[in-house]
Amino acid sequence: MIPIHRHRALLVLAFIAALGIAVWRALGEPRPLSAQDRAALYKTALPQPHASLTVYHLGHSLVGHDIPAFIAQLAAAAGFPGHRYNSQLGWGSSLRDHWDSAHPINGFEDMNATDTWRDPFEALESGSYDSFIMTEMVELNDAIKWHASARHAALWAARARQNSPDIRLYMYETWPHLTPRDAWLHRLDTDPETLWEGTILAQAMAYPETGRIHVIPVGRVIAALTRAVMGTGGLAGMADHTDLFARTPAGDLDTIHLNDLGKYLAALTHFSVLYHADPRGLPHELRRADGTAAQAPSAELAALMQDIVWSVVRSLPETGLDMRDNDGDAQP
Repeated sequence: MIPIHRHRALLVLAFIAALGIAVWRALGEPRPLSAQDRAALYKTALPQPHASLTVYHLGHSLVGHDIPAFIAQLAAAAGFPGHRYNSQLGWGSSLRDHWDSAHPINGFEDMNATDTWRDPFEALESGSYDSFIMTEMVELNDAIKWHASARHAALWAARARQNSPDIRLYMYETWPHLTPRDAWLHRLDTDPETLWEGTILAQAMAYPETGRIHVIPVGRVIAALTRAVMGTGGLAGMADHTDLFARTPAGDLDTIHLNDLGKYLAALTHFSVLYHADPRGLPHELRRADGTAAQAPSAELAALMQDIVWSVVRSLPETGLDMRDNDGDAQP
């Protein structure tokens, strides 16, 4: 149960958030950034971190509890034992739901009954975070049409920068529900430009208070791994892309939630983007947030995952990495 004084404080913050929306609506929306304008924003890489980070995750079950826990373990193994994180999650919650108290956060009590939960307004007010990672609900088309994704991404970005002007902002790019493989891969290839970056970020970064929002391209990493496994005919522990996804209690394929193998891949991607660090050689036997042993990928599969993550995140300026990071060249 939230203490009375804390409840009152949260109500005040919720009122401020609602007021913020009213102001933004009154001002209208700026013209979305063109592809050229967005490319210009990412010409300068972020400096590579050389100390442990404090990270806030805002999202839903595709963030979950295990991915942030896996990231912390990878960071510790890479020499960043002080990595810390907090989060707020919901069941399929949009950025609007987290922002506007008029819209409930489904599953709030279940998803946030952990010692890592912290109210996002209070967290950002503290100014104590190096990085803020947000993601949008699935289906992304519905989020854009009905939940004003771009406006709320911009609102969260502006709130994060109020007390931490140098905070690093990220959009965790997820994946659509599983469909026939070729159609699903097509979505993974095209959604970044048509929806994530070409729509949500193009509009959100047009607001002057937003600044740059970098990306954590998990969907594209999954696509690259899928194609690599297809090319080999399967590896130990992974015959095809469906082996990254969970199963229902009845044994049916869960078409959206990752299993431990998929979460490991997502965590590797987060870690490499956050720390600009090569994940090759990091442990592949980790523990879930509840302390139990996670299903580990085979050594062969883990090595392939790590190779692909490093290749993908270094190929995209939107991740904020200098393409020379960890190759022995000078840092920006």
